[in-house]
Amino acid sequence: MSKDAILGGIRRGLKRGPLPADQQAMLAGRIATHPRHLIPARSRLPRPEQIALFIRNVEKEFGTVERVPDHAAIPAAVADYLAAQNLPARLVMAPHPDLTGIDWSSRPMLEWEARRAEASDAVSLQHAWAGIAETGTLVLPSAAERPTTLNLLPDTEIAVLRASDVVGAYEEAWDRLRAGQPDALTGGFMPRNIMLVTGPSRSADIEQTLELGAHGPRRLHILLVEDEPAPRMESPAEARAEATSQPGAPAAPGD
Repeated sequence: MSKDAILGGIRRGLKRGPLPADQQAMLAGRIATHPRHLIPARSRLPRPEQIALFIRNVEKEFGTVERVPDHAAIPAAVADYLAAQNLPARLVMAPHPDLTGIDWSSRPMLEWEARRAEASDAVSLQHAWAGIAETGTLVLPSAAERPTTLNLLPDTEIAVLRASDVVGAYEEAWDRLRAGQPDALTGGFMPRNIMLVTGPSRSADIEQTLELGAHGPRRLHILLVEDEPAPRMESPAEARAEATSQPGAPAAPGD
């Protein structure tokens, strides 16, 4: 059924005719402008503190983070992590250029395949599109080069995230996603699926006992690539002024 037929059926069920012109204009304006909700003050920090907040929130949710200087350091970091966890030196990897372009020859004992995950895969290496400092959350839009199965099937997930892709609040991540691949019909781009991952999978549904790996990986390890220069330390007031002075920047707390 077409969208018009579905919405028409709902309208008839509510015994309501078409919306008045002023309400239609209001809704169209809201969709076009993507108004923001309140931005938590805890994410309005100088850049180094924002990165530190992201790491603290990941670790608070049972994830781990290792900071690496560049992508060339990833093979050693992956091999060391697998050895420390007593895991086999074998993984399935996202076919993303950031990962497939790495020279893995420095760790010849490490076996990898660039493909979607299967039920038998124990470890995945995923490309993280963005991180949100506010909650320590990874943003993982589905794409051919970023298969969603890597976030669900293996027992251990390793995610590679650029420090420059860490944002303060959720609204900033949505802005970047809309701006990345603009679409004439919607004014933005939304993939088929977007996963927001905060720590490893866990549940306390049964007898209030926390169980890791309930619906996905029981381990989440993030390799944070330091790809941006160390910024000047600025005061929180300066950070807020800079954030609100730029077009499209998040609103100040309380706005």
